Amino acid sequence: MGNGEFAARRLRLNRKKFRWSQRKYRVRMLRLKERVDPLEGAPMARGIVIQKVGIESRQPNSAVRKCVRVQLIKNGKVVTAFCPGDGALNVIDEHDEVIISGIGGTLGRSMGDLPGVRYKVELVNGVPINLLITGRAKKPKR
Repeated sequence: MGNGEFAARRLRLNRKKFRWSQRKYRVRMLRLKERVDPLEGAPMARGIVIQKVGIESRQPNSAVRKCVRVQLIKNGKVVTAFCPGDGALNVIDEHDEVIISGIGGTLGRSMGDLPGVRYKVELVNGVPINLLITGRAKKPKR
């Protein structure tokens, strides 16, 4: 197959065929993220805190990482979200409205020594969680 003057269609079709070997392209074209991801492909989602949980970290670390179980508003699915920061769990109560985002692991997976936790808490009742921890902002009553 030549790269001649009139070979553009052939080149384009070839490129299209070989793109299916790229994982990102396949996931996007088959819309896998929207089907299996609880956030349905969105970067962030709103939810209600159901309960506070401590999750033990993986080997070789030994700690109880503070997380919350969150029920998403848009589809009712329940996910576990990590609470970043020292004493973050003290500023989060049950039935608070939180906004969660991906934790930043490879290909949307869990990160570091947190088994099965893919999300982290960003806002609590509309206030950034780091401002609540440092005491620079008060949590509004709902």
